Amino acid sequence: MNVLLVYAHPEPTSFTGALKDIARDTLTAAGHHVEVSDLYAENFNPVAGRHDFTTVHDAKRFHYQNEQGHAHANAGFAPDLAREQQRILKADMIVWLFPIWWGGVPAIMKGWFDRVMAFGFAYADGKRFDSGFFRRKIGMLCLTTGGTVERFSAGNVYGPVEQVLYPTQHLMVEYMGMKTYPPFVAYASPRIDEAGRKAYLKQWSEKLLEIAAENAPREAAQA
Repeated sequence: MNVLLVYAHPEPTSFTGALKDIARDTLTAAGHHVEVSDLYAENFNPVAGRHDFTTVHDAKRFHYQNEQGHAHANAGFAPDLAREQQRILKADMIVWLFPIWWGGVPAIMKGWFDRVMAFGFAYADGKRFDSGFFRRKIGMLCLTTGGTVERFSAGNVYGPVEQVLYPTQHLMVEYMGMKTYPPFVAYASPRIDEAGRKAYLKQWSEKLLEIAAENAPREAAQA
């Protein structure tokens, strides 16, 4: 299985970084091919604009979605976007790893979705959810929180984590038609002790092996 880890954290020694490392090492040891898009280390630009394209659909008025569709039809994406799109096409499984900031993904990862998951490439009219382009791919979120599991519970201050993650889980990952699993959440990771962190890493490693075994054998494919 080919796995792409899309990782967004500015600090390599963060617990989010540890989850990324465990995912890479666990899946590699199990015989899978793993590639990492390290958005901060690769200086990924999250800001959309005409620099996203080597083609021009309308020079007078910049309509981002129209420019994306034109670029997709004419091999006109900028090199950084073409690189990320090729990584996606090769992947059987994509895992997004990030800390939850202000109730969502960090800006650099939101910009990755905006720029990389372009119209024509990742979705189109009539190609969403059950009819999406990426129905043969697996998508999963892996995240860390500062808040405790109690705070992310029904009736508590933040609400259920499923509710908090709805825009990312449903309107981004599931929107593209991917087979999804419940997000892996490491709650209160800055506050728990070393034993708690090790338990999270063990659970994460086991979950990845379980998913890989459930979906083997798979061949990398563009839907």
